[in-house]
Amino acid sequence: PLYGGFPVTLMSPVDFLQKPYRWLQAISRHRITSSGGPNFAYDLCCQKVSDEQLATLDLSCWEVAFTGAEPVRAETLDKFAEKFAPCGFRREAFYPCYGMAEATLLITGGDSTQAPVLQTVDEDALAENRMVAVAAGQARSRTLVGCGRTGLGQQIVIVDPQTRLECRANQVGEIWVSGQSVTQGYWNQPDKSRETFGAYLANSQAGPFLRTGDLGFRREDGQLFVTGRLKDVMIIRGRNHYPQDIELTVEQSHQALIPYRSAAFSVTVDGEEKLVVVAEVERRYRERRQSTDNNSAQEDRRKYDDRRQENADPGFEIEELPDKPDFKAVLANILQAVTVHHGLQVYATVLLRVGTIPKTSSGKIQRYACRQGFLAGNLTVVFSSLKSS
Repeated sequence: PLYGGFPVTLMSPVDFLQKPYRWLQAISRHRITSSGGPNFAYDLCCQKVSDEQLATLDLSCWEVAFTGAEPVRAETLDKFAEKFAPCGFRREAFYPCYGMAEATLLITGGDSTQAPVLQTVDEDALAENRMVAVAAGQARSRTLVGCGRTGLGQQIVIVDPQTRLECRANQVGEIWVSGQSVTQGYWNQPDKSRETFGAYLANSQAGPFLRTGDLGFRREDGQLFVTGRLKDVMIIRGRNHYPQDIELTVEQSHQALIPYRSAAFSVTVDGEEKLVVVAEVERRYRERRQSTDNNSAQEDRRKYDDRRQENADPGFEIEELPDKPDFKAVLANILQAVTVHHGLQVYATVLLRVGTIPKTSSGKIQRYACRQGFLAGNLTVVFSSLKSS
C-alpha cells in the first residue's frame, strides 16, 4: 500500500480469532478488494458467522481472496463459497498461493480470474511420495488444491531431501526456490543461513537454493501442489503420514472436539515410532440432541453459535458443565476414526483444557511444542488414555 498508494485496513489476528465476523465485516464495510488468510480462517468463518450476521454482509467487492500459509483444503473452499454466495462472494475470487517471508513473499500463484485448480490423488500412493491421479470421490482418495506456477524470474525445483537429486514430475519432494526475491540469509545466524539458503543439487551443482522445508509436487503443466511440512511428516511402519490429515479426522470424530485445536505427532517407544494425538475438548460441551420442535432446534443452534463467538474463554471446568463429556467415548471415537481412515493405532490420546494447546500468535498449532510438552508432562491435561488404561 505504501508503494502503490492505495488504502489498507489492518486487523490484529487476535481480533479475528475472537470473532471471525469482524474480518468479513471490514471487507464489506470498507469495500476491500484483496484480502486473505490461512485455510483455517475461512473454516472458522463457515463455523462461526451466524445467519443474522450473514445478512449484513456484501462481499461482491472481494476480487482476490488469497489463501496460503498452510495446505489449502478443497472442502473448505467449497463450504465457504456455498455459505457466502448469497453475500456476493464468487468462487473465482479464491487465490490459492504459496509464499514465504524468506522469499519476500510470493513464490507461486494462479490466475485471479479463474477458479482454483483441483487434483484428486490416491492416498496410498501419496504416502509413498508419488502422485497418482484418480477420479473424485474414489475410496482412499484426497483432493489437493493447486498453488499456481512460478513467475517474476523465480525457479522452483522439487528435490529428494535425502539424495538432493531433482524429482520427476508428479513425485513428492522438498520444495527448493531460487530467484532475486529470495533473501540472503538470517540476521546474525551464519550457520542456519548456510543450511537453509545454500542448497545445491547433488549431480549438477545448480544453486544456491532456498530449502523451504515444505513438501509438494509439480504436475507436467508446472502447477505446484503443497502436501505438508518435511519436519512434520510422520514415518510409521515405513509409510508417510501427514499430521494435518490425521488432525482433521480427529476433530470430525466427536462434537466435543474443537476444530483446529489438535496436534498429531510421533514419539519413539522401544525403538518404534508411535502416534500421539492431543486435542482440546469443549469446556461446555452438550450433545446437540435432535428436536421435533423446529423453533426449539433453531434456538439451540443460535445459543450454540453465540457461545462459540465469546471473546474470551475462561477455560475448561468440569464442575461447570451442564452435561459432562464422556471422555472415554471421545477417546473411543478418535481411536476408531484414525484406524478406519489412516490404518494407524493411536499410542496415546490426550484431551486438553481449552486455550492451552501451544499455538503461534496467528493461531497455528505448534506440533513440535506439543510433542515437547507431552514428553515433559507439562500439558494442561483434562483426560488421557495413558492414565485411564
